[in-house]
Amino acid sequence: MKARLHFGLALGLTCLVGALALLIGHSSVLAINGFSTNQELPLPLLAPVGSAPLAFIVRGLEPSVRVAPDGTVYVSSIRGVPGGVDLHRYFAGSDGPANPDGTYPFKYEGQPDNCGILANGCANNSLDPLGLGLGGGDVDIAVNFPTSGVPNLALVSLTLAPGVTGTHSIDRGDHFSAPNPVVALIPGDDRQWIDGFRDQNVYLNYHDVETFNIEVQRSNDGGVTYVNGFGEAIDPQTFPAAGGVPATNTANVAGQIKVDRSSCASNGNLYQVFVAPDNVTENLTGQPLRSVYVGVSTDVKMGLPVFTFTDHKVFTGPVGSNAENLFPALATDDFGFVYAVWSDNTNIFFSSSSDQGTMWTPAIQVNSGFTGGKANVFPWIAADAFGHVGIVWFGDDRVGNSNDTATLAPCSSGSTTCMTGWANWSVYFAESANANSATPVFTQSVISDHIIHRGTVSTGGLGGGADRSLADLFQIAMDPQHRANVAFSDDHKLSPVTVSGHTGNDDPQARRLIRANFTHQLMANLSLIATGTCAGPPPPPPPGAETITGGSQIASQTSGLAANFGFVAMNDTPKASLSYHDDGATGGSIDVHSANTSVPSVTFQGNCGTFKGDAKVNQKLGYRYTVNACDNADPGVGKDTFFISVTGRNFSYSNGGFITNGNIQIHKE
Repeated sequence: MKARLHFGLALGLTCLVGALALLIGHSSVLAINGFSTNQELPLPLLAPVGSAPLAFIVRGLEPSVRVAPDGTVYVSSIRGVPGGVDLHRYFAGSDGPANPDGTYPFKYEGQPDNCGILANGCANNSLDPLGLGLGGGDVDIAVNFPTSGVPNLALVSLTLAPGVTGTHSIDRGDHFSAPNPVVALIPGDDRQWIDGFRDQNVYLNYHDVETFNIEVQRSNDGGVTYVNGFGEAIDPQTFPAAGGVPATNTANVAGQIKVDRSSCASNGNLYQVFVAPDNVTENLTGQPLRSVYVGVSTDVKMGLPVFTFTDHKVFTGPVGSNAENLFPALATDDFGFVYAVWSDNTNIFFSSSSDQGTMWTPAIQVNSGFTGGKANVFPWIAADAFGHVGIVWFGDDRVGNSNDTATLAPCSSGSTTCMTGWANWSVYFAESANANSATPVFTQSVISDHIIHRGTVSTGGLGGGADRSLADLFQIAMDPQHRANVAFSDDHKLSPVTVSGHTGNDDPQARRLIRANFTHQLMANLSLIATGTCAGPPPPPPPGAETITGGSQIASQTSGLAANFGFVAMNDTPKASLSYHDDGATGGSIDVHSANTSVPSVTFQGNCGTFKGDAKVNQKLGYRYTVNACDNADPGVGKDTFFISVTGRNFSYSNGGFITNGNIQIHKE
């Protein structure tokens, strides 16, 4: 697998010999730059493998952090496949007030993705007789924002096969639903992300192994299943520059998907950030990913089983530069403004959009002062109040690329003391109260109260040659009081599980304890603005632009059964998205999804629309579909029509007629 893949590696095994003490604790420093003392989130030191005298060394990597609207703080981290993931929770109502030093008394909630090292740590072990996790390659969590009641908590974990495991909790992480190991409709996935919306909607994105498009699915049941909506975030116009599997193309790296939860007209918009080559030639010739894109879906709020994205370019760096260091990140504030951050390994860059992701401000450098010219990687961003943005990243104390061992980790062969001369890494935080302006001002500070890592930091994923002890990311989230909450990985301590002959703190071959750490802002920024004007709408479509949408059922090819469909098609910048399923198809069940591998054809005549494009049939490429739909009445049951034909090598399918449920609508701009 090439560097474009970023899931966690399997953990190493070690002999389980005697009881080993778990080092827990935190610095005596009360606060640093307005943040609480960094606290290590405790985990078991070892995870036994059944009854064998072996155990996995437990790590806490790539922490995700979310704060629910009721103030509950969640931190999840990965152990690596197949060790599973861990979850810590702080809810003042049941876990008590903050400690005197400002740290939170987190409750350890076990492993929601099904690893059973604790008697009460799992929802269900029936799928996992060895007591190992179903996943642990990557993790992400999301909280919902209901009008009342306990917010839903969704969690997804990456597995080696078939792809993504999903589960959710409705009691703040105390119990989880039985893990669903097949929430991704397309197997062979990489780096999944999720975001929650309203009461129970959760959006999931991941890469499609065949095309490396960014697939997006919607869950209407809080994250148990993701079968209620489907779209592809790389549109047909952008796909030649950003698509294709990394074995043949440079392709893309996707960041987290974000939904607009503001009270503005943009509420419900969906945004997907990714980095990719600037053009087709660069994609085909393996050039670096120097452009940042954001895909925007505004029709997703219609609730149809399919939705479309339109991609916009945020930034393009100089030829030869690389914006993959590692993931780009995205945030939306409470007034519909959208923000993006990324790194070129030396600098952290920022841009904002005031028209729902269509136009973006010129990129500015966020890091300043001591960090200038040093290595700065792994940016993440959160936003809430009017123009309020917080950005975090890892930064070191010397000039040089984060992957450069000769510069950041010089060491003679066999030395056991050379780490004293290595680069020292800290956690940086930059905050702005006017990030949505043309000239945003950021205030930078260090929020780690100790050196968290020494040496190099790999930005190459599984293909990187530098140190991956901190994996590929960490996160920031805002709480209801507009305070930043940050979870990050740390390996500054020696592990009690030693390597023979290597026990010195400055020995590069000594094993280190890798744990998720947490810190939070003690007071909100006093410059925040509680009110403001919503971000403006995108430019209107040209006169005469038409869109056709529809969804529900027609009769199946087999009498007495129904075929389900959903679609969106637009002729302004032609794009279309289709989902069709017929269990009663002659010759066996057929599942058809549009594939954004070429620009579709969309035409309108009277009250009917026809669109054609590339299709995946039962998850395989190489097919074409044609759909004709007519809006003959409102409501349309028994009056509107839907016809579909699908062709491929030695394959053809067709069906259609009056719809038996739902409606078809033509929208004329």
